Amino acid sequence: MASVENPGGPESKDQEAAADDPPVDKYNVEAAEALASEVLRLPIAEAVPIYEQLLGVFPTCAKYWKQYVEAHMAANNDDATRLIFSRCLLNCLQVPLWRCYIRYIRKINDKKGLEGHEETRKAFLFMLNYVGGDMAAGPVWMEYIAFLKSLPEEMQWMAWKRLLAFEKGNPQRIDAASANKRIEFTYEQCLMYLYHYPDIWYDYATWHAKSGSTDAAIKVFQRALKALPESELLRYAYLELEESRGATPEAKQVYESLFTDGTRNTSLAQIQYIRFLRRTEGVEAARKYFLDARKSPNCTYHVYVAYAMIAFCLDKEPKMAHNVFEAGLKRFMNEPAYILEYADFLSRLNDDKNIRALFERALSSLPAEGSVEVWKRFVEFEQTYGDLASMLKVEQRRKEALSGTTEDEASALEGSLQDIVSRYRFMDLWPCSSQELDHLSRQEWLTRNFNKKSDKLAVSNGAGLMERGLLGPSTSSSDVIYPDTSQMVVYDPRQKTGMPTPMATGPAVAAPSNITNPVPVGVGGNITNAFDEILKATPQALAAFLATLPAVEGPTPDVDIVLSICLQSNIPAAPIGKPGAPQKQSSTGPALSGSEVSTSSKSHPVRSGSSFKQTGDRQAKKRKDLNRQEDEETTTVQSQPLPRDVFRMRQIQKARAATSSQTGSASYGSAFSGDLSGSTG
Repeated sequence: MASVENPGGPESKDQEAAADDPPVDKYNVEAAEALASEVLRLPIAEAVPIYEQLLGVFPTCAKYWKQYVEAHMAANNDDATRLIFSRCLLNCLQVPLWRCYIRYIRKINDKKGLEGHEETRKAFLFMLNYVGGDMAAGPVWMEYIAFLKSLPEEMQWMAWKRLLAFEKGNPQRIDAASANKRIEFTYEQCLMYLYHYPDIWYDYATWHAKSGSTDAAIKVFQRALKALPESELLRYAYLELEESRGATPEAKQVYESLFTDGTRNTSLAQIQYIRFLRRTEGVEAARKYFLDARKSPNCTYHVYVAYAMIAFCLDKEPKMAHNVFEAGLKRFMNEPAYILEYADFLSRLNDDKNIRALFERALSSLPAEGSVEVWKRFVEFEQTYGDLASMLKVEQRRKEALSGTTEDEASALEGSLQDIVSRYRFMDLWPCSSQELDHLSRQEWLTRNFNKKSDKLAVSNGAGLMERGLLGPSTSSSDVIYPDTSQMVVYDPRQKTGMPTPMATGPAVAAPSNITNPVPVGVGGNITNAFDEILKATPQALAAFLATLPAVEGPTPDVDIVLSICLQSNIPAAPIGKPGAPQKQSSTGPALSGSEVSTSSKSHPVRSGSSFKQTGDRQAKKRKDLNRQEDEETTTVQSQPLPRDVFRMRQIQKARAATSSQTGSASYGSAFSGDLSGSTG
C-alpha cells in the first residue's frame, strides 16, 4: 500500500522520465546508416536479424540489399544468396546491385563449361533487359562484350548468329535501306572474327541474293573463295548462283577452276559438269564431254554410272545406256559396286538373261573376298525371279565359293534355316517369329566364333614356332593388340563356370553322382573336376542335401521347389564341431542323443543317484523343449500349400523318385532323441 500511496516512488519516476524522452524515429536515415556500418563487423549469424530489421523499414534500399547479399556470398551461403536476390532484384533496379548478381552467377557457373557459359549469358540478358537502359549501365555492356569475347571458336559463332537474326528482325523499326546497312555492317563485323567459317560467307551471300543484290552476292562469293580456296561447298554454291541468273560462261569458269585446282573429288566434279552441260547446252554437249572425261586416268566407274542413267532416264536411250555400261565393264570388272549398278539397270529392262550372264562373268573374275555382295545379290535375284532348282543351285555354289572366306563364315552351316528365311522373306515380312530369328542369329554367332577360335589356335601355334626360330622371322606387328574374341561365349544358364579348388579341412566326402560340373579344370598338370573336388571337402549332411536337389534351368532355382524338396527329404543331422575333429561334450552344451547317452554311460563313472536324476531330468526337459520347437517349425512350414503348377509338380515328383532310389523314403524324427526311423522300399 505504501507504493500506491506514495506518488514519488521509483517506478513513477522511471515512467515520468520515459515520458519526458522524445519518441524514437525508426525512419532516421543517419541512425540506419550507422547501424548498417556497425553490422559489417558482426558474423553473419548475428547480422541477419539486424539486416532484416533494416530492410523491413527500408525495403527498397539497394545499398542494404547489396550489403546483405554480399555478406552471405562471403560466407558461401548459396541458398540464402539466391533467396535474397529473388526478393530484391525486381524491386531495386540499381546497376551495382545487379552487377553483384552477375558476379554471383559467374562464380557458380565458372567451372560448368559450355552449359555454365550459356547460363551466364542468359543472366546477362536478364540484367540488360531491366537495367540496360540506365545511364550508368555502360560498364555493364562492356562487361557483357568482354564475356562474349572470352567464349570459345563455337560459342562466338552462336552469339554472332543470334545477333544477325536480331538485326534482321529490324528491332528499331527503321526504313528498309537503313536496316540493310545495319545488317551488312553486322556481317562485316562478324567476318572479322569468323573469317574462315564457310557458313557465314554463304549466309552473307544468300542474304544479298534474297534482297535482290545479285552483284553484291557474287562479290561475297568471290571474297569467300579467296578466303577459303579449298572449299568445294562454296564453289558449288557460287555455281548455283551463276546458273540461276543465266551466266553460263561464268559458271563454266568456276567448273574449270574445280578441275585445275586439283580437287580431291575429280569424278564428282565431272559428273556435276555433265549434268550442268545437259541442263544448259543439251544432250550433245554432255555426251561430248563424257567421251573426253572417260579418257582421263582419274575417271572412276561413278562417271560411267552417272552418264548411263542420264541417257536412260533423261535422254530415253536405253541402248546408249547399255553400251555405256558394257564399255565400263571392260574397265571396272573388278568393282563389285559397278556390277551391282549394272545389274540394277538390267533389272529395270526386265532382261533376266543378261542379268544372269552379268553375274556369271563377274563372279568368274572377282576374287572370293570381293565377291560376297555380288553373290548375295545373285542369290536374291534367283530367290525372287528364278525357279526352285536354280535357287538351290546358286545357294550351293555360293556356299562352296565362300566357304574359306571370313566374310561369310555362316555359310558353313549346311542346311541352315537362315537359307529358308532368306528365301521366303519379303521386305519387312518374316516367315518366323522374333524369338526364332534370335535363335538363328545365336547359332550364326556361335559358328563364327568357333571358326575364329580354330584359326586363333592355328595362329598361336605358328607364333610359338616363330619364337623357337622354326618358321623364320615374324612379320606380324606387335604394336596392335586385338581383343581375343574367341574367349567370348554366349550366356547359357545351364552351364557352370569352373571354380578354384579349396583346400580340404576335413575328411573327404564322395560327391553324389547327380551333382557334376561339365567344365574341367587343370590342376597340377592333371585334368580334374573342380566342383567335385569342392564336394569332397563338403560336410556329409550338406552333400546329402545337395544330392536331393533337382537339376534346374536358369540362373536361380525356384524357391517353392527347393522348399518342397527340403520338406520331403531325409537330411541327416550334422555333427557338431569341425569335420574330422573329436567331439567333446560340454557341460553347458545341448543334451546328447539317446545312443550317445548309453555309450557314454559305459565309459564314464556313474554319478550318485540324486545328481544323476537331476541331470537326467534337466536333459529330458531340454529334449522336450527342443522337440516341441522343431515340431512347431516343421508344422508351420509343411502347412504351406505346395505349388499347383503341373510342370513344378513333375519336377518335384522326379526329385522324389530320385531321392527314393538313392536313400529310400524317410520320415522326420527327433535329431536329439535319436528316434530317426525310415523304411526302404
